[in-house]
Amino acid sequence: MRIRKYDVDYGRRALLQKAALGASAGVLTPLWPLIAKGNADVSKAYPDELLSIEGYTKGKIKAGDIITAENVDVVKNLLDPIAYKQVKEMGRRIHIVESTRDVTKLYPAQYLEATLKNKGRATLGPDGNVYDKSGSPWIGGSPFPDPQDAVQAIANMTLSWGRHNFSMYAVRDWDIGPDGNAAYQYDFVWAELQIQARVDGTVFNNMKDLVRLQSVWFTAPHDQAGASFLNTWYYDQRKFPDLYGYLPAFKRVRQFPTNQRFEPLVPGITFFLSDAWAAGDPMMTWGNYKVIGRQPMLGAIGTSNFMGGYNANWERPIHGGPKGQTFHDVWMELVPECIVFEAEPTGFPRAPVGKKRIWVDVRNGAFIAYITFDRRGEMWKSFEPAYSQYANDKLTIKDESGHPVWSWTGVMSHDIQANRMTRFVQAKTVTGGYQSTWDPRGIDVYNKYLTNQAITRLGQA
Repeated sequence: MRIRKYDVDYGRRALLQKAALGASAGVLTPLWPLIAKGNADVSKAYPDELLSIEGYTKGKIKAGDIITAENVDVVKNLLDPIAYKQVKEMGRRIHIVESTRDVTKLYPAQYLEATLKNKGRATLGPDGNVYDKSGSPWIGGSPFPDPQDAVQAIANMTLSWGRHNFSMYAVRDWDIGPDGNAAYQYDFVWAELQIQARVDGTVFNNMKDLVRLQSVWFTAPHDQAGASFLNTWYYDQRKFPDLYGYLPAFKRVRQFPTNQRFEPLVPGITFFLSDAWAAGDPMMTWGNYKVIGRQPMLGAIGTSNFMGGYNANWERPIHGGPKGQTFHDVWMELVPECIVFEAEPTGFPRAPVGKKRIWVDVRNGAFIAYITFDRRGEMWKSFEPAYSQYANDKLTIKDESGHPVWSWTGVMSHDIQANRMTRFVQAKTVTGGYQSTWDPRGIDVYNKYLTNQAITRLGQA
């Protein structure tokens, strides 16, 4: 029998203390030394109260319940303010599941291995960039698995978005207007290639000045098919990425200005390149980073969020809003500890965003909630992800190393001021026959998807 040593409010008090002290992750014991020793069960680091929604809410909410307008106030402090508004006023529902205790289910297997292998080797150089202690650029995995400040937390997110050497996402998108109707529907493909900070510790094609190449091309509907873009990220996080695009109407590739990062790529979509994974810009083009708290949070991170086997194309059930199609069904769990931090777009004097606020799960360094504020300080948009191992009781998708794939499964981006919702899923397949894939072998993904010649070819296909 497990003897309880702490009262039900111990965890909350401890996290408040940690927020003031900037202490390491974990409440009962530091989290990452446990993981480094091969102990993947986080229950040794957190009291029951922070791993059980039933314990945290003193029995008012339990796994299997659905959060609605009637009971959302019980968990108001566990949701970002836009998610709370969605539930309270707009008909959104949230399914509640048990907390994930096995850390290995929160990562791609090879990324976690690289994180553990390289733990303790990262440092921030005088120029603000992340380096191995040997002075070379970062060699793979999260550089700061136990971040001590907001800069270390954003570095984990910025250096590797998808946590694979290569990811290609087949994306199906719906853009819902204030009336609840789908104003736009797009199919597109998002490809990203890590140049450095790779899980295998290599540098792709010896491109030592780059960290990542990312492209996106639209395949449907007909009037937007062929619009293609290439984002070239430099390793130096003080430098703005180069953004090139091929537009079929002009039949040529052109370079876009930096402020395009704060504009939609196509009509109707509410998110910007700047919003991507809460780290869509080089981290030093933002500034005034500050931790504003540590707290438990509800996050959509468990295997219930993978729709494979339940939907042939991995698409998600929808509900809510005026026409019943504004929100994804998501399955959230109590995340025991999040770092909450803010930053301002100091490198973008004409940015419409005044600041962003990010909630990061300290167990894997991934964000689970993100909102932006406009220049007046008013809430503007949310970018809410759902993640999962691609494994459930009906289907398991394995990567090339034989492990279950871990990736994002869906996103909701809600412009709360205009009440326009963009929701998209990582589908199995989209128009054009493109399929989601991770780290494929024997394919020249660079020349196929990630050059100006490639986006021209993709735009003309």
